[in-house]
Amino acid sequence: MSRSQETTEETRTAPPSRDDGAQDVAEDGAGDKGMDSPAESTHDTHPAPAPQGENLDSEEAGALRRELDELNDRHLRLAAEFDNFRRRSRTEMGESGVRAQAHLVAGIVDVLDDFERVGTLDPEQATVQSVLEGVQLMEQKLQRALQDAGLEVVDPGDETFDPNAMEAMMKVPTDSPHEDGQVAQVFQKGFRFKGHLLRPARVSVRVHE
Repeated sequence: MSRSQETTEETRTAPPSRDDGAQDVAEDGAGDKGMDSPAESTHDTHPAPAPQGENLDSEEAGALRRELDELNDRHLRLAAEFDNFRRRSRTEMGESGVRAQAHLVAGIVDVLDDFERVGTLDPEQATVQSVLEGVQLMEQKLQRALQDAGLEVVDPGDETFDPNAMEAMMKVPTDSPHEDGQVAQVFQKGFRFKGHLLRPARVSVRVHE
């Protein structure tokens, strides 16, 4: 066998050499692999305590929930009280209107009694003068009853014509410029009831030409 052939044979049969340092690292890794790491341990049964911030958030949420419940209860009570107040107001307004009408009717009833007494007068004993006086008294009593209820008489007389409360039925010529636009005559009185015009006064108006 030649020398080159012997060298080739030794190379084939010799075991491969390895670095001692690499072998130690591999053995150390294999040893560490058999140990349980803290993250992989399943023997710890006590849970970690919750962070302090989470406890504060939970307390704030509970406080807000209680405050919301109180506001909701307060809102419901106010709504119920307002509903009761509205019903009471409607009832009182209706009762006050009935009382006002009853007061007006009571005054008119007295006048009706006077008319009934006039109707029972003996024509042979009653004079025209006594009947007229009785009618005038009844008119005054009726006017007082209506005025107490809020009725106002619109009797312009010699006032300046007001289209908001008067109705011009005719024009009366005048030579005086100072009389222009003044009421010359009242044909029919007007009436207001608590500030509302029921009927305008019908008048004639002086006009300067």
